[in-house]
Amino acid sequence: MDSAAWARLAADAMLLLHIAVVLFVILGLLLSLLGGALKWQWVRNRWFRGIHLLTIAVIVGQAWLGIICPLTTWEMQLRRAAGQQTYDETFVAYWLGNLLFIDADPWVFILAYSLFGGLVLLSLWCVPVRWRKRNRTQPHSNASALT
Repeated sequence: MDSAAWARLAADAMLLLHIAVVLFVILGLLLSLLGGALKWQWVRNRWFRGIHLLTIAVIVGQAWLGIICPLTTWEMQLRRAAGQQTYDETFVAYWLGNLLFIDADPWVFILAYSLFGGLVLLSLWCVPVRWRKRNRTQPHSNASALT
């Protein structure tokens, strides 16, 4: 396999990783809300919710600072190295434009990311995170033992 083929394969892998991040952010919120309503305990996991919040916070921060996602940048560099055509806008704008025919100014995406980030924050209030594990060997009680 030549270097162009490796670069093309790496670019496709980067695209799949980017899609996975987008799905994690969207499905993470939907599952958190659904899980809260259905009393699924795993959606209250501090690691899941913390990583989810951190992911959308990075996305919102990049949007506000005008930074293109590094996954997009790396994918475009790999596509150039493979001799493939690249896109000159953000990953989400490109794919939404191709899939949904949305042609919008950058501020629209900044607003959408910010509103979505706000929903993630709101979900933390609606479906609170379980911060500490309960000791399952002792009964859960607020009363202290007298000795």
